[in-house]
Amino acid sequence: MSPTQSSQARPYGTRRIAVIVSGWPRLSESFALNELLALHAAGMLAAVFATKRADVARQHPAAATLDSHVRYLAAGSVEQQANEVVESLAGERVDGVHGYFAHQPAAVARQVATLLGVPFGFSVHARDPRKVEPAELADRARAAACIVACNPDVAGQLRAVGASPILVPHGVDLGSFAPYPRVADGRVELLAVGRLVAKKGFDVLLDAVRLLDFEWRLCIVGDGPLLNQLQATARDSGVGERVEFLGARTHADLPSLYRRADIVAVPSVIDDDGDRDGLPNVVLEAMACGCAVIGSDVAAISTAIENRLTGLLVEPGDAKALADAISELAADADLRAALGKAARSRTEARFGLAACTDRFLSILDAAYV
Repeated sequence: MSPTQSSQARPYGTRRIAVIVSGWPRLSESFALNELLALHAAGMLAAVFATKRADVARQHPAAATLDSHVRYLAAGSVEQQANEVVESLAGERVDGVHGYFAHQPAAVARQVATLLGVPFGFSVHARDPRKVEPAELADRARAAACIVACNPDVAGQLRAVGASPILVPHGVDLGSFAPYPRVADGRVELLAVGRLVAKKGFDVLLDAVRLLDFEWRLCIVGDGPLLNQLQATARDSGVGERVEFLGARTHADLPSLYRRADIVAVPSVIDDDGDRDGLPNVVLEAMACGCAVIGSDVAAISTAIENRLTGLLVEPGDAKALADAISELAADADLRAALGKAARSRTEARFGLAACTDRFLSILDAAYV
């Protein structure tokens, strides 16, 4: 299912749900876009309120579908933003309010729901539970009609405060992200995709490629605060001519990049502030494209990459182990093909976008009664 297509798995009720998001639109949060598009297609989306405007130069083309539904809130307290939402919704029917992230969006959603006299709930992702004090998160969870967690790692953070989340993984568009024959040209094409921030571990990847003793090229897709630092690291370590920084790309651009890649590296780490990935989009996208994927065994990455079955796992932060894994795959085209085939099957069985968004809609449809 493409981001502009609706889920047709089952009919839904007539629930009308207002959604509170954080910054909008964000290129790195295609999962939010997919679920909001599904709500819209099902006729369940009353409005989207962003607690702030995202500072991005590019956005997914499908985000324009929601432009008429998105309203940007003035900066302010939870109470101020909630009052603005209620004023904006005057005269509209709303059956529930859903916060997309556990921090400010969930707090605003709860206050709006209280003022409107309807249920509220929230979705939780990688970092946002750690932005809320445990006692406050527990209180918020007790009041919620539903809590949706996108992976087992974040679900565990919620259970630690006594919450009972429902696990709904982010899905991947199996039509747009699909296998494509790869033609060997004697050089191993490496690909990494993600924001250029510490938790993505791209510095570890640059240390790893220095150890490779075959012909390779690395493309890094993404933008972020570490761009200049990573470019300098590549240049100073003598691999600058073989590392290309492509900048941010939309989902429309990514499939062709995966199709050119022999190996996709996801070298995530836990950063100095304790931040870490959940299950990055790149893992599922690369697996759906039938790529051979190497990921760090951190957070929820192992829920998709099963070592030596659907990809390879290495210890986070271990550049030597990452280089060894890349070298093994580079030398064995049959292994790459086998892992890629199994990876595609895993995404079809567990992470198809249509099935995941259908489950998300059914949960909200049942919760906001």
